[in-house]
Amino acid sequence: MEAAAASPVRFKSNYAVSRKIEPFYKGGRVQINRDGKFMFCPCGTKLNVIDVETGALYSLQQDDEEDISSFVLSPDDEILVTGSRALLLKQWNWRENKCVRTWKAVHIAPVASMAFDSTSTLLATGGCDSTIKIWDMIKQYCTHNLKGSSGVVHLVEFHPDISRLQLFSSSIDYKIRIWDLNSSKCVAMLDGHFSAVTSLAFADGNTLISSGRDKICMVWDLKTRESKRTVPVYESVEAAILLPEKGDFSQLGVKKQGLHFVTAGSKGILKVWEVATAACVYTQPVPFESKEEASERSLTQCMLVPERNEIVTVSVEHNIVFYDAQTLQLRKQLAGYNDEVLDVKFLGPGDSHIVVATNSPQLKVFELATSHCQILYGHTETILALDVFRKGLMFVSCAKDKSIRVWRMNKNGRVICVAQGLGHAHGVGAVSCSRLKESFIVTSSQDCTIKIWNIPESLTSKAKAALISSPETLHAKVTERGHDKDINSVTVSPNDKLIATGSQDRLAKLWSCSDCSLLGVFTGHKRGIWCVQFSPVDQILATSSADGTLKLWGLRDFSCLKTFEGHDASVLKIIFVSRGTQLLSSGSDGLLKLWTIKTNECVKTLDGHEDKIWGLHSNKQDDMVVTASSDSCITLWKDVTETEEKEAQAKQEEQIMKEQELSNLLHEKRYLKALGLAISLDRPHTVLMVVKAILKETDGRKHLEENIVRLRKDQKEAVLTFLVTWNTNSRNCHEAQAVIETLLKHEAPDSLLQYSGIKSAVESLLPYTERHFQRLSRLLQASMFIDFMWQNMRLADASQQEDMTL
Repeated sequence: MEAAAASPVRFKSNYAVSRKIEPFYKGGRVQINRDGKFMFCPCGTKLNVIDVETGALYSLQQDDEEDISSFVLSPDDEILVTGSRALLLKQWNWRENKCVRTWKAVHIAPVASMAFDSTSTLLATGGCDSTIKIWDMIKQYCTHNLKGSSGVVHLVEFHPDISRLQLFSSSIDYKIRIWDLNSSKCVAMLDGHFSAVTSLAFADGNTLISSGRDKICMVWDLKTRESKRTVPVYESVEAAILLPEKGDFSQLGVKKQGLHFVTAGSKGILKVWEVATAACVYTQPVPFESKEEASERSLTQCMLVPERNEIVTVSVEHNIVFYDAQTLQLRKQLAGYNDEVLDVKFLGPGDSHIVVATNSPQLKVFELATSHCQILYGHTETILALDVFRKGLMFVSCAKDKSIRVWRMNKNGRVICVAQGLGHAHGVGAVSCSRLKESFIVTSSQDCTIKIWNIPESLTSKAKAALISSPETLHAKVTERGHDKDINSVTVSPNDKLIATGSQDRLAKLWSCSDCSLLGVFTGHKRGIWCVQFSPVDQILATSSADGTLKLWGLRDFSCLKTFEGHDASVLKIIFVSRGTQLLSSGSDGLLKLWTIKTNECVKTLDGHEDKIWGLHSNKQDDMVVTASSDSCITLWKDVTETEEKEAQAKQEEQIMKEQELSNLLHEKRYLKALGLAISLDRPHTVLMVVKAILKETDGRKHLEENIVRLRKDQKEAVLTFLVTWNTNSRNCHEAQAVIETLLKHEAPDSLLQYSGIKSAVESLLPYTERHFQRLSRLLQASMFIDFMWQNMRLADASQQEDMTL
């Protein structure tokens, strides 16, 4: 630290976006390719292709700007087809992000479901117009049009044995229809469900398992087309998948041979069932505290990826979870959609994670390297704010449910709740942690009070923290009514002795940490204060307000030292960077501004968000910043001051080298190279000097012609723009005219017309050239007159001499 303090402070001049965490999935069916490396997620008008390992993504973007209603990837991973609300089907080469073919879907309403057969040659599309069409993907035509379903056909599946040429479908009448593709007729209806059928799974050629929202799964015999067994699942089932025959699934309760399947549904957990006995042999443990059936946790989809031995689930909250298929151990979790992001902080000893409060009762912790997301359950209403202790392992969240929770991250990155505090009468809107040690927390609420909570030793001591089974209960040691309106922000000073609060009542107040006694009031803002922050080095408090200004206040006399004006909207967050010499502020218009305190100037304005930036935090090394906004985006910014300075320096050095080379070339009279170099340096005056030097030579005109003709087209265009300027000055017009003459002589009119800026150049050249011509004409007249006078004087002189001799 001492070495760092001794080194001079480097002012920052710019940040650049290093990464964005954006919504990539907004609902609909997700698909994973055969080897499990890529995942396909619909997101409005785009289809996002995500690399499962890193979380990196690219989008297949449609031209028609219509939402994708359905898509499917063929079993061989080669063909991807999307259907949009514009009633078009598109075939993609997804690896190269190219649309290969577009054709009309012939449905009169959007396509709701799609499926390929096992050979990847036939595609079935089920429409909202209650018809099913079958397409031959090789010959590119529609082979069947199957009518007879009622309402939206939301499920289509080919029988895995292609020789049978059978298609299974289900629509709003809850029946499963079997279509014979030889006769194009519906040959049977499997009637047994009393609500929508959500999935079909073929066990072998003659056994089918169907799941439904009527809380049952049914096992069908396809020979007799009768129901063999009904399995009551006691929850609305969205997906049923068969466990493979091979493989050890003993940890999932599979003890005997025979069919077993996994269900996913409204309870948000996976269950394993044995077909022979219709018994549940395994239930996944509940990862959340409350045991009731919550709609947010329900699962909408479940898939098996045999290549990677994984089961993947998709939840209503757009979270995608990868489990080990044999143990259901969580391998990875990705968050597809964040809603409004209300706060964000760096987390972990090396700032390897970020913790995010979205518009929900769950916290999300992202590992930046892999995009793996942990979801932390505990709060029952929207989380409003976060703060992290200095070491980066413990953090606090506060929410609308009037509570605060303390969380701790263990060595392998898992986060658990270690304590909770209740006591506020309204939602808790702001929270701040002690700075020196993990000793206390300060919160403020819409009930206009401030509370100080002590953290017991048991939570901070390492040994105990690992053993905590249920969260401890915290009690506030001090409560103080702080303001007359909502308190928007609270912060603790670097020495843990002072607390500052900022409120909607336009005041900021300073309190003592020990007994919460009021030390002073900062008055001056014209509207509510959104954020207060202590300087890390000086006895200064920074405040930001809805009046669009930032103010710095002295802690000794509570006077306003500086005001920063520049935001056109409310300033929601401020942080100190560059060891307290600069400020970063974020506004409700989505702009980020960097200020230098000493000069009072705004150094840079960064536009990275579409909506209010609620979250702003800098990492410990002070070279990264994270912002979070109501536009659902989280942006990571990298400090690029040093790299930009290096680039500028390298450019400058290169310029000096080129100038040196140019003077050498002129000295050596290597004019062609000198011309090229002067043009590349964008030096009109130097180019003029080179032209003058050439013309001074013997046979200068000829040399100039040779050199100009050998230039490239872009160089000639540059010379043309230069000579327009030279031509305005009578001193340089001769050189300009010499170059124009060369160009007119050697370039055909058609090729001259292709030059960029030729029109304006000609318009500028004409009047000045006429003026030079008139001047030369006048000069010629004057010289003729002088000549005439001289001749006359000579004649008179001669006659006088003659007279003298006589």
